[in-house]
Amino acid sequence: MRILIHSLNFAPELVGCGKTTGEMADWLAARGHDVRVVTAPPFNPEWRVAPGFWSWQYSRSDYVLQSQSRISARELVPARASSGTHRSLGAGVLLAELPHSGDGISICETTTGRLTVSRCPVWVPRQPSAPRRILHLASFAIASFPVMLRQIRWKPDVVMVMEPTLFCAPAALLAGRFGGAKTWLHVLDFEVDAGFELGMLKWAAVKHTAAWVEKKIMSAFDRVSTISEKMLAKLVQKGVKPSACLLFPNWVDTDVIFPLEQPSPFRAELGIPPNDVVALYSGTMARKQGLEVLAEAARRLARRENLRFVFCGEGPGKPILANLTSELSHVHWIPLQPFERLNDLLNLADIHLLPQKADAADLVMPSKLTGMLASGLPVVATSPPDTQLAQVVEGRGIVVEPGDAAALAGAIEQLADAPGLRERLGRNAREYALSALEKERVLSQFEQAMISFAAAG
Repeated sequence: MRILIHSLNFAPELVGCGKTTGEMADWLAARGHDVRVVTAPPFNPEWRVAPGFWSWQYSRSDYVLQSQSRISARELVPARASSGTHRSLGAGVLLAELPHSGDGISICETTTGRLTVSRCPVWVPRQPSAPRRILHLASFAIASFPVMLRQIRWKPDVVMVMEPTLFCAPAALLAGRFGGAKTWLHVLDFEVDAGFELGMLKWAAVKHTAAWVEKKIMSAFDRVSTISEKMLAKLVQKGVKPSACLLFPNWVDTDVIFPLEQPSPFRAELGIPPNDVVALYSGTMARKQGLEVLAEAARRLARRENLRFVFCGEGPGKPILANLTSELSHVHWIPLQPFERLNDLLNLADIHLLPQKADAADLVMPSKLTGMLASGLPVVATSPPDTQLAQVVEGRGIVVEPGDAAALAGAIEQLADAPGLRERLGRNAREYALSALEKERVLSQFEQAMISFAAAG
């Protein structure tokens, strides 16, 4: 198939939508599909364009991807790269640096596809307030509009938009209509609802209008997918026909993320004794996480000499959390880690921390949860009990009410004092990742759904 993807975020971003879209595009191309991605230069979660990329420049890179049935790693060969570098998140290597396999293994079958990444200008504010975020999203939508329209001559079979952001939807719908393609919206976050619920958007006069526009846009797509059952129900509430809705959950490569048999090397690097318990938060640090509760929980547990907190990530919320924990000696900070060290990082934890604001319940489903579960370690999440997040964590960790630092500290202390409970919950987490979140299973089902969708009527 010819698949056109319009997404603000893409590889080599290591978190959120960028990681998800990058892995999906790589996988589809390696399966033999011709995939084109129209995106921006990587900037998330630092809100700063990554070295080697430029905010105000158009660029295009072409890659040939091969999937070989008898080896676990893919051979990815760059056909042409006019500027920038693309990281294959699925394989965890740079395309241009991966050599041809010389191990003598006979290959039963090789499929070859092409991935073309077009990067468009975007304005990235240093301090992402609500008005600046809107200008930021609008700048990419405007800059990428002519690039999307040029894809009409390519005649894609499917045009797919990743939300966030809906600002990309008009160009994708036009490219789909005039290119004779089916249109597909994949919702990772309900960005309109989240903007109002989290207080980033406060203009009550435009809330009704924004909801009406969102409904019209979503209903215009031939297919709308999202990542949880609760979010799927919300699509129907927003006016999307049930027959157009599809569950397409987040996934995790359980061959890349797995429990280590020995202590993570990060323990020695941070000087953490082998018997100390580590509570880890890693990922984007933004408003929807409600990170302040982590600082208060760490403060309440400062008396515990054998308990350490490790915070790893970037984002607008990092300075606030860093300031709140600056005087706590049992708190360690490390920068966002490269993909190659992700498994070591996740296995640094004895307890994973997943804070979420109550207002964000079922508007988002944290993508970082999949890696936490695959690492085979328990999760402490802050979420109302009737949410999808709470349902997934139940039996694989502990769920407490959002914003309740005392309850969060109590759950961390309970797990810190009960290694047998940690082991049981972690084992359940790993089993769930293997049975419900495994990458090949999820993406294969998605591929079949897309093929059927493109071929229908």
